[in-house]
Amino acid sequence: MNVYLCGMIGSGKTTIGRSLAGRLSWGFCDLDEEMNRILGYSFHRLVHEKGWLPFRELEYSICKDFAGRDKSIVCLGGGTVRYEWNVDLLRGTGVTVLLEVSEAELVRRVRQADRPRVNQGTGLEEDIHLMWSRESDKYFAAADLVYRAEGKPLEQETDELIDLLRGNGVTL
Repeated sequence: MNVYLCGMIGSGKTTIGRSLAGRLSWGFCDLDEEMNRILGYSFHRLVHEKGWLPFRELEYSICKDFAGRDKSIVCLGGGTVRYEWNVDLLRGTGVTVLLEVSEAELVRRVRQADRPRVNQGTGLEEDIHLMWSRESDKYFAAADLVYRAEGKPLEQETDELIDLLRGNGVTL
């Protein structure tokens, strides 16, 4: 049993995931970090030089590895659950929690990050708006649980997420 945290870029997956893993004494995995480790350089470079297809292929390979783990908090990439093959691969190996955050807060959190745009030629606000308006149904469909991760201290969010998981029958 794993806990998969999904959500848009800037939703707090890594921050909350590290806190949750520490509190539960579970393993911690972050898809973006794992991808950078495997590549030996930033996945941003992969996207810039070779495009999104090689990124998605590597993402799928990493998801296969994650699905074979146990008692891990796994932070998926911002777009991982937009692809059904990833969702199908992870289903049955853990519970997926969508960290929901307002578009304005996502923009505020990632403004400093140099991230590749999914929608080429757009600004940050428009890119996030387009992704969420077009793909939000996929995030909700992939999620077993939804948690509003905005406006609270990290310790409180961690406590509430543990309560949400336990309250929904997840053995931690």
